[in-house]
Amino acid sequence: MQSLKSGSTPSGKGAAAAPSVRRGRQGGLRNHAEYAVAWGVLKALGALPLPLARIACIGLAELAHRFWPKLRQTGMLNLRLAFPEGTDRERRRILRGEFQTLGRMLADFAHFPRLTRGNIEQLIIYDGFEVFDRARRQGRGVLFLTAHFGNWELGSFAHGVYGYPCNFVVRQMDNPRLDALINRYRSASGGRPIEKKDFARGVLRALERGETVGVLMDQNMLLEEGAFVDFFGLPASTTTGPARVARKLGTPVVLGLVIWDPKLRKYRLRFDAVEWIRRPDPEEEIAANTANFTRLIERYVRRYPEQWLWVHRRWKTRPAGEPPLYP
Repeated sequence: MQSLKSGSTPSGKGAAAAPSVRRGRQGGLRNHAEYAVAWGVLKALGALPLPLARIACIGLAELAHRFWPKLRQTGMLNLRLAFPEGTDRERRRILRGEFQTLGRMLADFAHFPRLTRGNIEQLIIYDGFEVFDRARRQGRGVLFLTAHFGNWELGSFAHGVYGYPCNFVVRQMDNPRLDALINRYRSASGGRPIEKKDFARGVLRALERGETVGVLMDQNMLLEEGAFVDFFGLPASTTTGPARVARKLGTPVVLGLVIWDPKLRKYRLRFDAVEWIRRPDPEEEIAANTANFTRLIERYVRRYPEQWLWVHRRWKTRPAGEPPLYP
């Protein structure tokens, strides 16, 4: 009986706890291994001249495109939904261009620690800065809407290098060490991350201080987290958070996208003014502006389709009663 009380038998608490301990150790080892790989890759790429790093990363992206069928299938399905009038040959060209965009983005991200005010214009220049500056001078903060487009990580980072540090909303990674590593790179120009789970409080505080906050607007949201708005002719569950915050504080909104310009061989951080739509009913006003934000993003995706993240299941959440679009 004494051994039963101590939990030393297979049916005791000590035995039940052992698998949990093992899982914790395995998770810790996995986190350490992921961190070590990511740290090594970023350091190795950062040590290469940027053109060589881009060649290497675009090559890796080409391999991912070829040997990661799940992503390829999701991308092709999305492109058929968005461009039903196109051909599969055109869609494959766009999808391959997207993977090349992602490869270039990885190389550029690894070089963030090297970027300074003295060399930033070799990589990215402003296009429409006066739009941001006009919003900034209102003194109520700026809501910087963006999307998984071009090199979205570079947008807030370069803005900081130019002298305008930007808070940015992120989802915390499952691996805390990897999360800290990525955020160190993101924050090296003075920006600060705001965790998605702390969106309302973190964004409100930053805007009340007159700061700039960057928000990705093109991710699929759960049914209870978003509202359905039109995106490429299909209802897409979209966050209403930016519209709610802007309405509450009267914060000016700008659209900021990082566009790769093949002629310049560099990026353009393009700012567009966003007109606020007024409605008598608050919820209708929030819905109308959320739809408008999404429409502006779609306009650029249509113009530069190879620069958007087609491998994201953007239309995963469906209106009640509608069948799923993805396997």
